[in-house]
Amino acid sequence: AVLPSYATTAGLVLGAPLILDARIRSAVRIKGAEAANVAAGHARFYIEADVTALIRGSNAISTRIGYVADLPLTERGREPKLKKQRVLLFARPVTGRSDQIQLSGTDGQRPWSPELDALVRAIVRETIAADAPPAITGVGNAFHVPGSLPGEGETQVFLQTANGAPVSLQILRRPGEQPRWAVSLGDIVDDSAGPPRANTLLWYRLACGLPRTLPPASLESADPANAATAREDYALVLRALGPCA
Repeated sequence: AVLPSYATTAGLVLGAPLILDARIRSAVRIKGAEAANVAAGHARFYIEADVTALIRGSNAISTRIGYVADLPLTERGREPKLKKQRVLLFARPVTGRSDQIQLSGTDGQRPWSPELDALVRAIVRETIAADAPPAITGVGNAFHVPGSLPGEGETQVFLQTANGAPVSLQILRRPGEQPRWAVSLGDIVDDSAGPPRANTLLWYRLACGLPRTLPPASLESADPANAATAREDYALVLRALGPCA
């Protein structure tokens, strides 16, 4: 199995309050009206699996669970061989049924591999840490302050978050130097902070949560020249972060 990107895996982890390591015991294809909306090249199955590890979840879960999954057929249009396959399940519990789960999406079942298992567990640890970065929901005020020398200045961009925690971007310009940028978590700007490391939860929150351009409302009170520089600095941050793959 091809290891999915960090961003893809983080999206799976964050969207799944229940993550299981399991081995498929049986799979029965569902046909007729109950499979009327299955995508082309896929089939719907009712699967029973034995849980071997609870990676994430606070609800009691049975050692044997059942769930429905839409899975791709083989290149020849045949059903995939699922029995005894070890899988990672990204799901949510079913109220009142500890023996049933609901996959969190069409890709909620992934073939197990040691690399994917390690990546998922690392992201779960980042997600539940006390200092976990919050989800970015938008951009607040942004402004650029020119320095005393030509080409000198600082841009600050204040971000909106799901839990209200403060997050801000700082971009520093110095004559004859490449612009430097950093992200601060907290009310006080950390002068020693820098960009987030790639493939971390903070990187994911920014790369996948920031809008592609500064909203006009963030700069409505700014001088036109300073607003243009702020937009350039914001674009610099997006290029440095790279795409949310």
